[in-house]
Amino acid sequence: MWTSTPALRRAVVLSAGLCLLATTLGRVDLLVMAVPFALGTALTLRSRPAGPPRAAMRLDDTDIVEGGDVSASVTVDGDPSALCVVSPVFSPGLDQDVGHHVAEVPAEVTLAGTARRWGVHSLGPVRVRVIACDGLLEFPELVLPPRTVRALPSAEPFASHAFVPRADGMSGIHGSRRSGEGGELAGVRPYRPGDRLRRIDWRTTLRTREPYVNATRPERDAEIVLLLDVLHEAGGDDGTASVLDATVRAAAAIAEHYTRQGDRVSLTELGPRLRRLRPGTGRRHYLAQLAWLADTRVMPGGWDALGDRPPLAGRPASNALIIMLTPLLDPRSATALATLARTRRSLIAVDTLPAGLHHRTGTEWSDLAERLWRLERENIIGRLREAGVPVEVWRGSGSLDAVLRDVARIAAVSR
Repeated sequence: MWTSTPALRRAVVLSAGLCLLATTLGRVDLLVMAVPFALGTALTLRSRPAGPPRAAMRLDDTDIVEGGDVSASVTVDGDPSALCVVSPVFSPGLDQDVGHHVAEVPAEVTLAGTARRWGVHSLGPVRVRVIACDGLLEFPELVLPPRTVRALPSAEPFASHAFVPRADGMSGIHGSRRSGEGGELAGVRPYRPGDRLRRIDWRTTLRTREPYVNATRPERDAEIVLLLDVLHEAGGDDGTASVLDATVRAAAAIAEHYTRQGDRVSLTELGPRLRRLRPGTGRRHYLAQLAWLADTRVMPGGWDALGDRPPLAGRPASNALIIMLTPLLDPRSATALATLARTRRSLIAVDTLPAGLHHRTGTEWSDLAERLWRLERENIIGRLREAGVPVEVWRGSGSLDAVLRDVARIAAVSR
């Protein structure tokens, strides 16, 4: 329902007051001054809107890439003589281009912004104020509910040329250690009944006078389990990448690499929620991985109830390669790595602590406390390596090749 504004109340009070004073004091000049105010107010109110205005918001795209543009449109319908003021509210993860928008009704206002960080953000609520009759009438403020925008993390360039240990799938690019039908030559062996004639190695056969065939290894795909440590968050206050930023972006890069080459990749959290994304491959599964990563948030505490069980939701295959992305800020992270090492699975720990991360300076003992903390952390990393858990610092593309070769050799010896 349309209501009067302070401007209408001032015009009515001024006109009535001047007319009353003119009648009381017998002043014609005061009456002449009151006539324009009264006539202007009456003529303006003749164009009073017939019905209430309507507003709606439409989001162009609910899924965008980190650093991409966010766009939405607010449509306001009503009397053509009215004006509207659109005031949106953006979440801290979205940068807003323009604060307030003023337009004539009917109007379609475009709201634009930029997603400066991955995650699930809200665009709204959007407040719409409609004014008619040259500001004499206003409609109660319309509040449009917020809409959710998911900013997918941007994957850093990552590539690995090392084979995954214990590849035991159906088909892929990793050479299996078992002999079978495949394209990778593994040597020659004596002929056995059932071997195909086209696999006979004629040079070895003519030299030894015994039939020999080429032994090959099949190409298999592997199962990759990415375990994200979300127990603590640090850094990111000055605009640089925080611990969780480095963890999520590294997970997106590794998942893209292995998913693109046909491996089965699953994601799980080290935290009280124990979220898990089932193994899969292909373009659709990679988009599901990015959406899963965008919903990652820090969940401190609550993991003590799990006891000594491995911090993995579900039952991954025994031949799966587990890559744990952790900043090693919590003793429970090292405990989880030691627990996984006892399961005899192939395990790699990726250190995602940013190099330039420093503790907040509060007192004169802050620097000394940080040095002691870093020494204790290096001691934990050394103990993990002694327990058979390789710890590698995340440096982007190719940073896991050396440790993957070592893990493949260890897996071959244990097998």
